[in-house]
Amino acid sequence: MFRALRRKEQALPQEECEAILQRGETCVLALAGDDGYPYAVPVNYCYAEGKVYIHCAKEGHKIDAVRRDTKASLTVIDCAKVLPKEYSTHYQSVIAFGRMRILEEEGEMRRVLSLFAARLAPKESEVSRLREIDRWFSSVNILEFTPEHISGKQSLSCLPL
Repeated sequence: MFRALRRKEQALPQEECEAILQRGETCVLALAGDDGYPYAVPVNYCYAEGKVYIHCAKEGHKIDAVRRDTKASLTVIDCAKVLPKEYSTHYQSVIAFGRMRILEEEGEMRRVLSLFAARLAPKESEVSRLREIDRWFSSVNILEFTPEHISGKQSLSCLPL
């Protein structure tokens, strides 16, 4: 169902793909947008328990797109360094294909927002993080991305000699 990586020698093992998802800060989420146009948007995210969570507004392009079609893909670029002398780029990246779900249950939403808060503000107290969650809760939606296929790739310059 999903295409195999063409340059197999550049494939990352699944453990490294998971590590990149865990440490990444921003992903590009791709959805079926308005009038059949692709909609790809950079978002911050939280990866936990094998799922990617994204927070967004109650209304907007992302929510409309997910309601229309739950299929999505996302990409995380772990490192990208231009190597001018080699006319190349040193990189590692992960792409995942899966399905989106809009979380509806308050307890589930608060649990995921706590994960976000701990990730984004690890030095803040739990009391402070919970206060922020309460402050923004009524205006936030949480999207859950469940991967069906994950693959990673690295430039040849990343490969051990």
